[in-house]
Amino acid sequence: MAVVANAFGEALRLLTSFDAELMSIVGLSLQVSLGALFIAAVIGLPFGAALALYEFPGRRSITVFLNALMGLPPVVVGLFVYLALSRAGPFGFLELLFTPTAMVIAQTILITPIIAALTRQLVEDLWREYGEQLRSLGSGAGRAIPTLLWDGRYALITVLLAGLGRAMAEVGAVMIVGGNIAGFTRVMTTSIALETSKGNLSLALGLGIVLMLLALIVNAAAYLVRETAARQLG
Repeated sequence: MAVVANAFGEALRLLTSFDAELMSIVGLSLQVSLGALFIAAVIGLPFGAALALYEFPGRRSITVFLNALMGLPPVVVGLFVYLALSRAGPFGFLELLFTPTAMVIAQTILITPIIAALTRQLVEDLWREYGEQLRSLGSGAGRAIPTLLWDGRYALITVLLAGLGRAMAEVGAVMIVGGNIAGFTRVMTTSIALETSKGNLSLALGLGIVLMLLALIVNAAAYLVRETAARQLG
């Protein structure tokens, strides 16, 4: 018990003194996760909306497949990205393996299906509610997409926050493609795993506290967004 108490005290000291190593790891974690979220949003929001509004052969199968991708095992994603970016892989010439860019790619693959699938469901519900009115105004599926995305913006912010939380909590894929290199590709989750195995509980606890605080902030933001939307709709 004394060991845990000492480690916790040291972790608080690292946090309050803004320890350089800890801040560097937190900064890289946010950089990678926010970068992945941005790319996933650019891809997932319009794709999910289009899948909700356009009728075409195989649409149902794509929807089922997209929903299945929401549960992609991170280590499998990491393995495929590793194979694609390795020297023997098709994109080995880019030399991206064991870089933050490779970690962004892995996280993007993991959270894009989540954002796209949730967006599809949201836009489909909105189209069911407002579709007849939009069609009467001469708005087809293509023109309706921006309108429906804007109308559902509060719910979509919650979707994006869910994607961000998923990205920040990821460890398997980023460890495989990033290599957990100190000062270069070491993020919070991989650092916690490494420092715990080394017995450096103070740094692991410090990073764990930061990660929990960030998760709390993300969830609080999602709650506030839902409350704001409910008040405006009410």
